Amino acid sequence: MTTIDLTPLYRSSIGFDRLAGLLDSALRSDQPTAGYPPYDIEVLEEDRYAITLAVAGFNRSEVDIQVEGGVLTVRGRKESRDEERKFLYQGIANRAFERKFNLADYVEVTGARLTNGLLEISLKKVIPEAMKPRSIEISESPGAIEHRVDDEQAA
Repeated sequence: MTTIDLTPLYRSSIGFDRLAGLLDSALRSDQPTAGYPPYDIEVLEEDRYAITLAVAGFNRSEVDIQVEGGVLTVRGRKESRDEERKFLYQGIANRAFERKFNLADYVEVTGARLTNGLLEISLKKVIPEAMKPRSIEISESPGAIEHRVDDEQAA
């Protein structure tokens, strides 16, 4: 197993605490069913994304989508069938699944739809106004920056 030293990143970056956990999780992800169900991640626009999962044989009531702590989790579980079916060959996967996606900061799930066996989850990056770039006006006065001094400190 490869070990990654993130010390240089932490020296010059603030707020990337989750990065180590994400990398560790990605490196340890050695699940036997990691390929099921197959999926695509698509960039639609600069701030819009879509995740499409192939969930043939599942209906809406058998699929659950949740977002918690920056992790999108999609689970599928087939409802039990009352009838006994005898297959000569069963190639359509009806097994339960759980697929997790780590979401970047400010990425929100905006909707989901299931059409023709494809589950499409829409995502959008919504950056709060306080986090958007803004220009700071530079004063032309020759004096120092004004500081407000409380009356108690001045006494």
